[in-house]
Parts: sequence; C-alpha cells; structure tokens
Amino acid sequence: MARIHARRKGRSGSSPQTREKNPSWALKPKDVEKEIVELSSDGNSTSQIGIALRDMHGVPSVKLATGKSISKILKEKDISPQLPEDLTNLMRKAVKLGEHLKINNKDVHNTRSLRLTEAKILRLAKYYMEIFVI
Repeated sequence: MARIHARRKGRSGSSPQTREKNPSWALKPKDVEKEIVELSSDGNSTSQIGIALRDMHGVPSVKLATGKSISKILKEKDISPQLPEDLTNLMRKAVKLGEHLKINNKDVHNTRSLRLTEAKILRLAKYYMEIFVI
C-alpha cells in the first residue's frame, strides 16, 4: 500500500504470529472481560486497555481469549465511547495544531499538517457515517 499524502511506497513490517487458540497460561474469557470493564471505568481508551492487558495481565490477544474485540465487549456492556478512538485522537491532534498555529501563524509546515489532518478526519467521519457508527 502507498502512503496517503506522499509519493512514496509504504513500509513493510513484521506481523505477529498467527495463533489458532488462546494459550493455556492466559486469563480465562470471563476474567478478561471483567478486567476490560474495570480498566474502561478508570477512563482508559481501548488501545490503553489492550496495552494494560498485554503488559500487566499477560493477555497476548483479547480476540483470541474472548472471541471478540475490546470495542465489541465495551459495546455489549453499554460503556463504549460515543466516537471511535481513532477519530477522537485525530480531532485532538487537529485542536493542538490549531492552537499552535494561533501563536505561530507563519508556520507553513504545520499549516499543511493541519490541512492533512482535517482531510483525514473528514474521510474517517464519512466512512463511519456510511457504516452507521456515528
């Protein structure tokens, strides 16, 4: 795949090993779901929940352990955020860039960066509207 806003090819990277079933030493599915709900109630995002489960609780893959993604589990428990995390992060980035550009209005490079970020937000919002997420 090519890059979105550059005339370069993409970068290849290693992919994790494919496993067919959850390791025997990992947490049980009910324990994983309980831990996800606790971490979410502490105010963590889905990616932070995944990192915490991996690093502190030894869960290599939530999808292997439970058969569902973190966002699906949160949606079932009715505690999912209103906006998807990737869209929220892009909006946060655009706000920070806008604040920076108010102070440094001649910063041409970050002006372009703001435009590209806003274009990404619009593309992502359009996609989420098509699949009825927002």
